[in-house]
Amino acid sequence: MIARYGVQLEKGVFERRTADFLWMMIFGALTLLVLSAIPLLWTPFLGVSLVFMLLYVWSREFPNAQINLYGLVQLKAFYFPWAMLALDVIFGSQILPDLLGIVAGHLYYFLTVLHPLFHREEHIKNSKMGVEIESRHKLVARFRIGYPTTAPAQPERAAGVAFRGRGYRLNG
Repeated sequence: MIARYGVQLEKGVFERRTADFLWMMIFGALTLLVLSAIPLLWTPFLGVSLVFMLLYVWSREFPNAQINLYGLVQLKAFYFPWAMLALDVIFGSQILPDLLGIVAGHLYYFLTVLHPLFHREEHIKNSKMGVEIESRHKLVARFRIGYPTTAPAQPERAAGVAFRGRGYRLNG
């Protein structure tokens, strides 16, 4: 699942934005570590949670993609994390790691896509997001990972189906 949906994110939404993809993975890992530090939410292995975080972000970026679930049911990608969660429950797996991944994915998607879309002007004026993005790009450039970038700003893109045509830009 990581190979399929991670590669689709890298070649789609995060194309030529290696630093942003790396930041998504680091943010997800740190969020999962913080959530699992809460005694009620503790889980010994967070690999499944990280997969669900990646799957959730992918499902929000490609909501109209058609998914064939085990050759039985065809559904839109928007519902895919929830269908996988239901299948895990049916097969007797623990629900907590899956839910932690969905929470981490939603937190990332909300903070990087939805919040800037609806609070664009005040977000640009009142935050240090430009400095954060620039430092991410410098770090990736230093280790020569991915494509070199000259401008730290993210390219305009539409977010999900509900927000088509409402592109956003964090730095301008």
